[in-house]
Amino acid sequence: MRFYKILLMRKVGVFLMLNSILFLFSQKQPDLLQYKTTEEKIKAWDLYCDSLSESENFPLLIKESDIGITLAKNNNKYLSKFYFYKGYGYEYTNNQYEKATVYFEKSLQLAKGKYQEQEVLALMRLNYMYYSIKEYKKGEELINYVKKIVDTVKIKNLKATLLGSIGEYYLDRSEFENFINYKLKAIDYLLLDKSKRETRNNIGISYLQIADAYNDMKQFEKAVEYTHYAVPYLKRSDGIAFLYNTYIEAYTNLGNIDLAKKYYLELYEIGRNNQMLFLNVSYANRNMSEFYLGKNRLELADDYADKALLFAEKSNDEEILMEANTIKGKVLVGQRKYSEAIKILKKALNFAYIYDKRFFAEINKKLSESYAAQKQWDKAYQYYKAYSQTNDSLSVESGKQSLANAEAKFQNKSKQQEIKSLINENTIHELTIKNSKKQRIYLISGLFAIAIIGGLIYNQSRNRKRINQKLMILNSELDKANKTKMQFFGILNHDLRSPVISLINFLHLQKEAPEMMDKETKERLELQTTAATEQLLEQMEDLLLWSKGQMENFVPSFKNYKVEDLFSDVKREFVWVNDIQISFNYSKNMVVFTDKEYMKTIIRNIINNSLKVLQGKIDGEIICKAWETDRESLIEIMDNGGGAHIDKFKALYEEHTSIGIKKGLGLHVIRDLCKSINCNIEVKSNQIIGETQIILRIKKA
Repeated sequence: MRFYKILLMRKVGVFLMLNSILFLFSQKQPDLLQYKTTEEKIKAWDLYCDSLSESENFPLLIKESDIGITLAKNNNKYLSKFYFYKGYGYEYTNNQYEKATVYFEKSLQLAKGKYQEQEVLALMRLNYMYYSIKEYKKGEELINYVKKIVDTVKIKNLKATLLGSIGEYYLDRSEFENFINYKLKAIDYLLLDKSKRETRNNIGISYLQIADAYNDMKQFEKAVEYTHYAVPYLKRSDGIAFLYNTYIEAYTNLGNIDLAKKYYLELYEIGRNNQMLFLNVSYANRNMSEFYLGKNRLELADDYADKALLFAEKSNDEEILMEANTIKGKVLVGQRKYSEAIKILKKALNFAYIYDKRFFAEINKKLSESYAAQKQWDKAYQYYKAYSQTNDSLSVESGKQSLANAEAKFQNKSKQQEIKSLINENTIHELTIKNSKKQRIYLISGLFAIAIIGGLIYNQSRNRKRINQKLMILNSELDKANKTKMQFFGILNHDLRSPVISLINFLHLQKEAPEMMDKETKERLELQTTAATEQLLEQMEDLLLWSKGQMENFVPSFKNYKVEDLFSDVKREFVWVNDIQISFNYSKNMVVFTDKEYMKTIIRNIINNSLKVLQGKIDGEIICKAWETDRESLIEIMDNGGGAHIDKFKALYEEHTSIGIKKGLGLHVIRDLCKSINCNIEVKSNQIIGETQIILRIKKA
């Protein structure tokens, strides 16, 4: 119900913000130095703040109103206005109602009994604020005060505003007869001076509120009729959004989906990027979802429900979020996703009773159905009982409404026929109540019988489910451990293979052809072999230390590392290579955001693969290069080993590509480690020029 009040109050707030001539002023900040007196400066700043509110620049209005508060510290009339501007800015900047209330109360305190126009404005906004922040006692006291002063107000548009506020108070409490009485009185006063732009806008909103009351009472033809009355009076985007939503609700319930879609698309176009209209867009999507749910077109219903929830969350509005969660829950029930439905519906239930008892009843009914589908009979009965009690209360309340009397009193149309219709409706409601009580007795009896059977079955299956869950957890952990073990063995196989091969080759050469080595060559090879062996030992220690911290979870540790340190460590690991040139190019102060050990392993594996390709090749060369862009750091390893078809590198991209153990697990290791540190890998291989480039792309922190 409050959804419509939100939209209305925005209109009414603009209606009496200031006189109509103020709409001519722009948002340009006035130069206060050109004004001689303080009063002139205050008036100029008042016009400026009004232009900000009219152009809906609410964040700036909050800031600039502080200057006005300082200027008017000794002028209560304008100080009241600037407090009002600040509250108005907070109200429409992410619905900061608590802050807004503080400043509206300050405005009212200064204006009360002295400045009637400003007093009416403050009363009107506080009526809505107290409802929004659930200060119901303050709201009741405020309306009692408004009732006392309304007859003393002589200015027609101010009297209309107060009458409208009283009507909205009753609308929030579903007292439709009182609401329409006061709202039609307000329209009568507004029509006496409908030439003003803001007055016309208020007339349109008032007609829409009456139309919305008819929607609530499911008299959709009447809702369309009063919506038509509003069309000529509305020009602003939020009023038009209200208009489209009223049409959408009426036409979806009348089954005219083509017209509903027309107004939905027009609303979506003006509201999807307008923060003020997010709740309107959410409400429209909820109505569309309700329609398709009723037609059992669950895919479309779910799509609209998701949009309703998205825009409800953006709107920061509790009631709209409650309504969106309700329709989402209903769709999930239709999809038989009962566990998800229960979770969503319980979120909605927290706020439903506060804002709309009809939603409270419907949510309890859907929760009862969901628990019954899960054979949780006690909970199903608990929620069905809450639904029945609330539904009975609503049926009695609905049967006492007399909308037709209110309309006949002010418009004198078909009075006797409408009275007869109300009598018939009351009779139908009484029969509905009796039937619902009988149905409840039958359902409760059936639920108890099924509960006994269900309890026995449940006890038998509960232990089996617990054991299955434990087995699933253990299997998952075992599978994860096996994957980690295979990944670690792959790293050991690939990283230690090349240094060991180098050592074995030297030993074979020394054993089988010692005469081929002179003293100098022998010393040089021994020195290289010793360095390679020491590096192998250091590499094994690195891997073992790394594995100690990684084998349990295999989770990388991200930090910023200097490329200079990274390349220096890698370079030392290949000191045994003497027939292939390995060079490193990088900026001295460049850093990469990564896990150092993961990245070293990746680069080491790529270089090892390049060394295999370059074995026996004259002028073999490997170039490691690092550079950066605005968004990412890049490391490239290039070799001139002749290039290869891109299919040779499939293991870098496809998890299930097979590769022989004799060729090593290098590509698989590179792929898995890159994936672990969110590193994208790119391969370029040109067989014509004989070069292969592997590029690692690392996002910056």
